Amino acid sequence: MKKTNIALAALFLLSPATGFAAKKKQLPPMSQFVTELMQKMTLEEKIGQLNLLPGGDLTTGAVMNSPLAEKVGAGELGAILNVKGVEKIKNLQEIAVKKTRLGIPLIFGQDVIHGYQTVFPLPLAQACSWDMAMIERAAQVAAAEATASGINWVYSPMVDIALDPRWGRVSEGAGEDPYLTSQVGAAMIRGYQGDYSDHNAMACVKHYALYGASESGRDYNTVDMSHVRMYNQYFAPYRAAAEAGAGSFMTSFNIVDGIPATANKWLIDDVLRKEWKFDGFVVTDYGSINEMVSHGVGNPLDNTAQALKAGTDMDMCSEAFVSNLKTCVEKGTVKESDIEQACRRVLEAKYKLGLFDNPYRFCDPKREKTELYTATNRSVARDMAAETFVLLKNQDNLLPLKKQGTVALIGPLADTRNNLPGSWSTGDKPEKYSTLREAMTRCLDGKATVLYAQGSNIYLDEKQQKEIEFGRPIERGNQQQMMDEALAVARKSDVVVACLGEMAEMSGECASRSNLELPDAQMMLLKELVKTGKPIVLLNFSGRATVLKWESENVNAIMNVWFAGSETGDAVCDVLFGDKVPTGKTVNSFPQNVGQLPLYYNHMNTGRPVPEGTDRFFKYQSNYLDVRNDPLYPFGYGLSYTTYEYGDLTLSSSKMKADGKVEASITVKNTGLRDGDEIVQLYIRDISASIARPVKELKGFQRIHLKSGESKTVKFDITRSQLEFYGSDLKPVVEPGDFTIMVGPNSRDLKTVKLTVE
Repeated sequence: MKKTNIALAALFLLSPATGFAAKKKQLPPMSQFVTELMQKMTLEEKIGQLNLLPGGDLTTGAVMNSPLAEKVGAGELGAILNVKGVEKIKNLQEIAVKKTRLGIPLIFGQDVIHGYQTVFPLPLAQACSWDMAMIERAAQVAAAEATASGINWVYSPMVDIALDPRWGRVSEGAGEDPYLTSQVGAAMIRGYQGDYSDHNAMACVKHYALYGASESGRDYNTVDMSHVRMYNQYFAPYRAAAEAGAGSFMTSFNIVDGIPATANKWLIDDVLRKEWKFDGFVVTDYGSINEMVSHGVGNPLDNTAQALKAGTDMDMCSEAFVSNLKTCVEKGTVKESDIEQACRRVLEAKYKLGLFDNPYRFCDPKREKTELYTATNRSVARDMAAETFVLLKNQDNLLPLKKQGTVALIGPLADTRNNLPGSWSTGDKPEKYSTLREAMTRCLDGKATVLYAQGSNIYLDEKQQKEIEFGRPIERGNQQQMMDEALAVARKSDVVVACLGEMAEMSGECASRSNLELPDAQMMLLKELVKTGKPIVLLNFSGRATVLKWESENVNAIMNVWFAGSETGDAVCDVLFGDKVPTGKTVNSFPQNVGQLPLYYNHMNTGRPVPEGTDRFFKYQSNYLDVRNDPLYPFGYGLSYTTYEYGDLTLSSSKMKADGKVEASITVKNTGLRDGDEIVQLYIRDISASIARPVKELKGFQRIHLKSGESKTVKFDITRSQLEFYGSDLKPVVEPGDFTIMVGPNSRDLKTVKLTVE
């Protein structure tokens, strides 16, 4: 070992023979530790800490002799993503600790978006539970399983506001509302990071910023909006994530004010760091520094300098920093202090994760063998999945189904296990999961008969179906023959449960869709099933709000089950047959057709508004000729197996000062025969302001449990924080005047009162 290495080993409290502490001791404070370490680093070593590369080629095969391992040994990497398995990760960590001059450990990242081997519902579905405690618990389980496999950095939560469900990545977020998304993002960060124990991972908030506003819902597309809209409609979840203590942020692919987000100094340095006081590190998304040229901006050398000086600390997969930064220093476009600042943030992240104390704290093979997909974790996932299902229609109380008679289970998604986890399930083990057919057969064993038929392909066109499979194939057959089999099964049954919708990879990254209706082969099947006259329950699988206009008019019951993860089969049966009561509420408005998109509840009024919910066409007013303005199912909507009655909304005072407080109260009664959970929602409108304000904004919610016949009074405190907005000067303000206070079960059906701010 070289003298410098021995000296640093003493600083690290490491044993030269083993590469890590034989006996755990207390490290110096983070700032002192990192400063002393950086004083020993060369410029090249500092730059190496800013480089992140994928390890996908290490899924199989030897690690020690791979090209990636050579880069680790050369000190050219600070982090690696997508290495599977503790042994591979430990091997790479040993190279970093034992073979490099200073022995600085690596961070290992992965897209742990909604669970690891125990897969939870898609984040969009999780948000539909409006259950922050459950969402936090799911993130805890995800982090525990990921760290058991050596991963200590997860690329989640995604807090992008998404108003257009044509964008496939809407599935990764919490929908269209900034307040709800802020709550969900903070809960996930708490769950992932905890107190940075060996069962916690560092969160990476994405995508900063405005990625969900991609024009026409097309992934990676242009974004352009005013700063007033950014602050009032899009920025809140990012700020909430920073205030929740997120350890890292990931930049987005899009431009902001014409500048790619990865190199946007105003966005990263001025807003995120200085205004919101974020003190973690910023990483690019995959290859985005190199993509700046495709945006029509700069050249590779200048773009490298611009990204670093804007506040980007780590380069994911462009290798722009390791290739260009030394030249930039020589040319004077970057100062060595700029590199040191970025390096410091990366080293501080490693300190927070405890890697300097023990580089192998996440490399315990026993944990990987015993802590993945446990009975406890599966139970949490099953309970959460049941909370995410949204009952959209239930004509004549068809649901819940009785456990008797004959049930026809029909559809291409009824007996597949590969598609249950949904997209971005990078640690899943589908062979361990039950299909819905298997789960239903168990559920009804000895009580009812289950008859199954696939019924159709996903699409009629073979090429179109193949293009959307992405490694999760659906068994294909003759469309007419499968339909005939399904119709024969339906005629023998008392009720039909149709499992239709998207395949897993039809939502997610690079999965934008211009048509959100049920794919043609499945729509053909559903129409024929309706003709049989049998009662139809549609289980709609999707990673987004889809168009269900025809279905809503012709099918008896509709339940959106999203992609609910590894426990989908049992969770669906829990709700379908009434062992659990559906409680989910929509977090994106469901359009009547795609021509309405983008469609969202918290829109501005126009100078010629049309009354909400009207079927009438108004000449020279803001409406369509062929469809009314409002959604098929509004934001915050969801039915139950019981019913709720809302009393009158009252305020403790009809007037308040800008810095005062008023209490809003409403009594909610369970008027049905089943116990259940209701999500009571508070909305506010600023009626007359200095700039145009939305027609309503979610400002609070409470999830309450009510027994059959029980009443509860729900109270909301209305304070300055619920009333303020960012004015044209981008400063938060509460202006005197009248506000409408609204409370109800969704964004449409609301009780209202007026509040005057003096």
